[in-house]
Amino acid sequence: MGVIKIMKFGGTSVGSSERMKALIPLITDNERKIVVLSAMSGTTNNLVEITNLLYTGNTVVALEKIESLRGRYHNVVDGLYETDQYRKTGHELIESHFGYIINFTTRTFTKVQEKAIVAEGELISTALVNNLLLEKGIKSILMPALNFMRIDKDGEPDYFYIEENLRRELRKCDSKSILITQGFICRNAIGEIDNLRRGGSDYSASIIGAVLKVKEIQIWTDISGFHNNDPRYVENTKVIRELSFDEAAELAYFGAKILHPSSVNPARLNNIPVRLKNTMEPEDEGTLITSTSELLDYKAVAGKDGISVLRIRSDRMLMAYGFLRKVFEIFEAYRTPIDMITTSEVAISLTIDDPRHLDHIAHELSELGTVEVEENQTIICIVGDFRTERTGSAPEIFLALNSIPLKMISYGGSNNSLSLLIDTGNKTEALKLLSKHLFSYK
Repeated sequence: MGVIKIMKFGGTSVGSSERMKALIPLITDNERKIVVLSAMSGTTNNLVEITNLLYTGNTVVALEKIESLRGRYHNVVDGLYETDQYRKTGHELIESHFGYIINFTTRTFTKVQEKAIVAEGELISTALVNNLLLEKGIKSILMPALNFMRIDKDGEPDYFYIEENLRRELRKCDSKSILITQGFICRNAIGEIDNLRRGGSDYSASIIGAVLKVKEIQIWTDISGFHNNDPRYVENTKVIRELSFDEAAELAYFGAKILHPSSVNPARLNNIPVRLKNTMEPEDEGTLITSTSELLDYKAVAGKDGISVLRIRSDRMLMAYGFLRKVFEIFEAYRTPIDMITTSEVAISLTIDDPRHLDHIAHELSELGTVEVEENQTIICIVGDFRTERTGSAPEIFLALNSIPLKMISYGGSNNSLSLLIDTGNKTEALKLLSKHLFSYK
């Protein structure tokens, strides 16, 4: 029997012994599935902090944080298992993994070692859950993601390698067992431990589901699907029950934290439905993402922080060709994607969300004209039906934000969204005003 569905559980869903136990009724049925797990909540942040300390040579503080995290995991083991046998196995597992991490404190620290340490979070969580299922008498097999998940030299999934090796792993497994694997982690083109970047467990689940052509990919987290605004800032938000792949991609990219932006594309290309579910409220139907959904003027709003805007003004643009190419080549050289762009006859404004090379980019752009950089900006994305043949759908947005200074507007590039740039300090007010005017909130 082939794999029917993929179930991915995020860090909060495996964030304690109680949450791990709560997974059992969710994953035990007669359908063959692959369960993709993140690290326990907070673990990846702690491991990254430890690697930063090791980079700077602060071994003493790094060891203190390692010991603190190790103690947390030993407490989880004590609460997770009922038998002395599995508690002993669990404690030995923790000692083995943390002994591996401590070994890095005695040697020169490198980027490759950083990725290996950060991968430990997923390796531990999957081993703990797999042993929990075995203790309960449930057939379960731990299927290491490092045996099949790989990225190429450009950091993109190597689909041919993944499919060949994943199917090889599946042939080794009992068809009646639950299959547990790690999200986020992978190997790179030369076989070193690497990862799909933060939030990559969603991406792992989508890639696995795509290569196996499963019936459904389920992403389980601590919220019941996409909301029509950010519940961290706006009260009385509502769950969106259906979204198209394009709408979900826009929301995920522009700030909706429930779904990793990259995870939509593998499912979309293979037309595999993605369902977002809440482990705290498993009976809630969540959000279903498919190739089609109901067209509404306004469906949802999301905000993306950490945006920098660069404005390039040059008289050389006037009546000239090739100027934009020169600008884009600079961003390409630094592998920095552009979010929004507007142009006039003598100026270009564009935004980026990756500031690592901002100073270098601004310096090279200054050879083309006068450059102005502004940081601490936010992109507000309104998702809805913005087909160009329709009229009258956008004015409500500008009426709602009449009191908010708008720095840039991107409209017409997509049938699914309209994006605005504002100061981050105005973000919360903007989200609330949009909810009030677009969704009739009081």
